[in-house]
Amino acid sequence: MMLDIIILVLLSLFIIMCLLLFMMRRHLIKKAVNKYGKILMEDRYQENVFEMVTGFKHMGIQQTFENNLRAESGDVLHRPLGSAKTWPDFEKLTFIPAQVAKFPTEYTEQIDMKVTIGPKAKKPMELDIPLMVSGMAYGIALSKEVRLAFVDAVNQLGTALNSGEGGVMDEEIDGTDKYILQFSKTSWSKEEKLMKKASMIEIKFGQGALMSSGVVIPAEDLQGDIRKVLDLDDGEEAIIHNHFFQDQTLDDFKNLVQELKELTDGVPIGAKIAAGGNIEADIDALLEIGVDYIAVDGAQAATHGAPPILAEDFGIPTIHGLHRAHQHLQKKKARDKVSLIISGGMFTPGQFLKAMALGADAIYLGSAVLFTVSHKQVLHAVPFEPPTQVVWYDGKYKDDFNRQDGTDALVNYMNASIKEMEEGIRMMGKKGLSELAKDDLVSYDEAVARDFAVSYSAGREEEGNKKEQGEPLIEL
Repeated sequence: MMLDIIILVLLSLFIIMCLLLFMMRRHLIKKAVNKYGKILMEDRYQENVFEMVTGFKHMGIQQTFENNLRAESGDVLHRPLGSAKTWPDFEKLTFIPAQVAKFPTEYTEQIDMKVTIGPKAKKPMELDIPLMVSGMAYGIALSKEVRLAFVDAVNQLGTALNSGEGGVMDEEIDGTDKYILQFSKTSWSKEEKLMKKASMIEIKFGQGALMSSGVVIPAEDLQGDIRKVLDLDDGEEAIIHNHFFQDQTLDDFKNLVQELKELTDGVPIGAKIAAGGNIEADIDALLEIGVDYIAVDGAQAATHGAPPILAEDFGIPTIHGLHRAHQHLQKKKARDKVSLIISGGMFTPGQFLKAMALGADAIYLGSAVLFTVSHKQVLHAVPFEPPTQVVWYDGKYKDDFNRQDGTDALVNYMNASIKEMEEGIRMMGKKGLSELAKDDLVSYDEAVARDFAVSYSAGREEEGNKKEQGEPLIEL
């Protein structure tokens, strides 16, 4: 009885206090505004808290934040999720609709979304859709359950999963119908039994956010099952080198490609490179060593962690890398022999379709997959931790990740994207991916139209016509 009275009294006091605060809210707010407004209005600029706004505007919030991390550690930063720069992308390109001069495809018409990677290989890889899961490494980046959710999703979708340069679990490579084994600058994941199980092998020369740089991963960052998968001794760090071979030459890679083709009985052997300003020379070297496909990773690509200088001050945009790679393969008369995969900074069905119209055969998806596989599960981490703490191998909330929920979310995202791409193909009056071409694109930006050799939406008058009309050839 006494306890009930005490609770009632406390509850009454709480209600009274809330009512008082409610009634005094205007007075309290006004008092706070007057107090802090006076500080802002009267303090000298050099000691005014508003100086911080000027500093952020001058240096930028991200640069200020990262410089403070440099000041704290005295070491190279390893920023996750790639560059924060605004790079040129597919935004200024749009598709040309079929209406009267050409009719759209009826909605009942089946759209062919199948693609073939490595058409000249003995065992080309056939995909039901052109979207694949990019290399996001087990242990070095992602947790076991996230990787296994990828396995379940790609099997349902009829597409492929890339191993990345981390560890390869038996249940992952054995459970995936179409598995791409990344051959990296490491001592692990090179066992003969793994290579014989792969649907494709990808020699990783570089990637968009990290270029061709290696990395040393401290032993304390590799705890649990991953040490066994990578075959590391206690206390041993994991090393991803800058080179594959000592004093390496192109002949080393010619021999490697030939050995891999023989070992795997003819699955496609490809290469992954960062899109760079010397991309044509890189492609010439890859053609010389005999690859079946080339994966080009643009500068907008992400990674688990990269020095900002590599992510932002090296490489060229994805769209430029794609365009130049496609053009150069055509020039070398290799376009029908060597498949072209593109990745980096693409998130929407429209971007995927534009990339394919510009020459890509298939697309690797990384960040888009990472954030859709985690979907509502990021709520375990936010607002007090970053959403990626649900998916990283060492994430604080990785044990809360549910494999089935992740699979369902990723399958839904991929299916929705494919359906939108099919809608776009119908609206161009086409029946499949193979019919896409650069002629399907137009741009409202004259420089973009010129650079990619597509139609300019404002049209271009002939110089002679302008002259006849008495108009200046150069408009002021």
